[in-house]
Amino acid sequence: MTEINAKQAFYAGLDENLASLRQQGLYKSERVIASRQGPEVVCDDGRTLINMCANNYLGLSGDEATVQAAIAATEKYGYGLSSVRFICGTQTVHKQLEQALSIFLGMEDTILYAAAFDANGGLFEPLFDEHDAIISDALNHASIIDGVRLCKAARYRYQHNDMADLEVQLQAAAGKRHKVIATDGAFSMDGTIAQLDKICDLADRYGALVMIDECHASGFMGATGRGTHEHHGVMGRVDMITGTLGKALGGAMGGFTAARREVVQTLRQKSRPYLFSNTLAPSIAGASLAVLERLSSSTDLRDRLHANTAYFRRAIFQLGFTIKAGTHPVVPVMLFDAPVAQQFAQRLYELGVLVSGFFYPVVPMGQARVRVQLSAAHTTEQLDRVLDAFAQAGRELGLVKV
Repeated sequence: MTEINAKQAFYAGLDENLASLRQQGLYKSERVIASRQGPEVVCDDGRTLINMCANNYLGLSGDEATVQAAIAATEKYGYGLSSVRFICGTQTVHKQLEQALSIFLGMEDTILYAAAFDANGGLFEPLFDEHDAIISDALNHASIIDGVRLCKAARYRYQHNDMADLEVQLQAAAGKRHKVIATDGAFSMDGTIAQLDKICDLADRYGALVMIDECHASGFMGATGRGTHEHHGVMGRVDMITGTLGKALGGAMGGFTAARREVVQTLRQKSRPYLFSNTLAPSIAGASLAVLERLSSSTDLRDRLHANTAYFRRAIFQLGFTIKAGTHPVVPVMLFDAPVAQQFAQRLYELGVLVSGFFYPVVPMGQARVRVQLSAAHTTEQLDRVLDAFAQAGRELGLVKV
């Protein structure tokens, strides 16, 4: 095969794969929003829709106070640093945010990353090697999976949220020097909340460390929004917390790892995404700092979110839809078939509701769904309109009989 023909074959193969995805109803199209993120958004076709698929749990992404805090930080610190942290990319606002996150999460120290994916991707390799073991929940986020792959530690996987199987895997790893249990605190596709109390008990019994990813928990889980470790009463027993500034804590981007001081210092020296990525933009750091101050002074947004979640979960179940049980504001409405999930999401769009269909490989085969995500910013009137749309689309597609 000539070089020209080899290139043509490469692009032709990509076209065939894309065509196959479209034919199977698995092609992911992107909705283009022409407004701020919020409980309602304007799409580029001019339609205004109720937004039920953002990670905007506390409604702060388009909140005016958040925007003004970002503007103030930009005016003081500039647009960016053009540098990594250890050269000339550390400003006072970054150190202030790291300290505030440590206090908020109840940890000794915190390190910032450009993205939460980087926090997980850069966590394991600097800390563990072939003498160690990582025991990971089967449904952990892709960033944890990729971070573990970059590490030479032995890998063990336990069935999702299954404590008996976790103990089996801990026993299998008995000969390893260090063992770390890695789990999402709250799982983004199912709304499952990890059993951290039981996980910490098993970790104590088998001499293991505990790492949790709090991307879908920080800011609203627990009595004061500290996270799943507060929710389960195990603050002080978790060794490493990774999380994001891009969901409840403002909604822009950026990630963090909070842990003991020696862990964070090691990551500053050896974590590759931290060492080789530009500093988090000062506008994001400043706005996130303002968000933490707001959340530390009141639980109002957290309380409204959980009230909305309870209201919607009860009503959608009464309509006859199959949902994953739980209390988390992620509400998976199970449709099981990928093309049906796509059709359902499109019909809801036509009815004024923005949701996305999820299917393999994002979720296991045969577990297609639309994922509803509640926000503190949603009004009861908006939720009622969403429920009416679900009922209508469900009837039209033969999914419910109401």
